[in-house]
Amino acid sequence: QVQLVESGGGSVQAGGSLKLACAASGWLDTSKCIAWFRQAPGEKRESIGAIYFGGGGPWYADSVKGRFTISQDNAQKTISLKMDSLKHEDAGVYSCAQDMRGACLFQFPANFGYGGPGTQVTVSS
Repeated sequence: QVQLVESGGGSVQAGGSLKLACAASGWLDTSKCIAWFRQAPGEKRESIGAIYFGGGGPWYADSVKGRFTISQDNAQKTISLKMDSLKHEDAGVYSCAQDMRGACLFQFPANFGYGGPGTQVTVSS
């Protein structure tokens, strides 16, 4: 079973950039994609995008397309999320999770497990 741990969160001004990392350890099923999600207080988990280790993707939600970049480093077993032009509505706890169904329908968070505790992103004025 894979273990996922997120890092890199912090506070940034609107318009700024931040890069998050999702480090995988344990047995990694490369046939199932890894997705990024975020959750604001009182809100449901929102899909950001997804990618496969070893190829495939990335794909993005419309809300972040053109601003966020997902990449993978197979050697380091890490999925990165580079966020540019951050907006106040991008704030929340960001987490990564692996697909449980195999179709990589990242638009449906229920298809994914839960990774680590996530990392907090705060966007200030």
